[in-house]
Amino acid sequence: MHSDVAVLGLGQMGSALASAFLRAGHRVTVWNRSAAKTAPLVAQGAVAAASAAEAQRSAPVVAACVLDYPALTGILDPALSSRTLVNLTSGSPEQARSLATQLASEGVRYVDGGIMTTPPGIGDPRSMILYSGDQDAFAAASDLLSALAEPINLGAEPGRAALYDTALLGIMWATLTGWLHATALVTADGSTAAHFTPLATRWLGPVAGFVAGYATQVDAGSYPGSDATLDVHLATLEHLVHASEVREVDPALPRLLHDYARRAVEAGHGADGWARIVELLRAKA
Repeated sequence: MHSDVAVLGLGQMGSALASAFLRAGHRVTVWNRSAAKTAPLVAQGAVAAASAAEAQRSAPVVAACVLDYPALTGILDPALSSRTLVNLTSGSPEQARSLATQLASEGVRYVDGGIMTTPPGIGDPRSMILYSGDQDAFAAASDLLSALAEPINLGAEPGRAALYDTALLGIMWATLTGWLHATALVTADGSTAAHFTPLATRWLGPVAGFVAGYATQVDAGSYPGSDATLDVHLATLEHLVHASEVREVDPALPRLLHDYARRAVEAGHGADGWARIVELLRAKA
């Protein structure tokens, strides 16, 4: 072993990972199915491996960021035992758990990761990467992983990083789509996105405060409508649906929110707060 870390997969993200390791002064071996992608990293000081197996045998820690789990399992070296695999390939919690179980039987220490940034954010300590899995392996590799972003340890359950990654992306998509719907509304009446957006981002601060308060309510199973009741939310959502329809902006999103509020009110929870909606989300179909 002549490197500190081997990086498998040199797409945009994998290349960013390898480059960040190099900038932090680590010895890095790189491999990619298309060998031409190794050249920019070799110019930065990396060593190019001729095969995936050669790369994995070059370092005690192997960081993988390939297309998907089938691509990863297709290149894993049978002689990887005693090494740590840090899997930064996107996948489901179930895939992470299955692979962790398989590799544990082969003597491989498995750490699963969820990258919560885009390639330009790699190497920025303000970015974060979520990890779960073998706690001894994570502790041993944490200084190395700090070169990529702040490493957030979610514990030993190997699927938790993938689950949190997926859940956090859900927040991102919901927030971005909510902003896009709001922007479509205001621009329909002649405003601009640039004029509206500073107010939207300012509003996200109080919204984050609601989220923090609702977390306690969700864990307790009690949803007091101390900020606003579902009766009030329902009446206000009717305005949002109406404003969308009048301006010929797709009303599907506000109708969905209106439907959640209506169902909760009809079930007798009109005096509760918005956090009560979690019970509808949890309900079995």
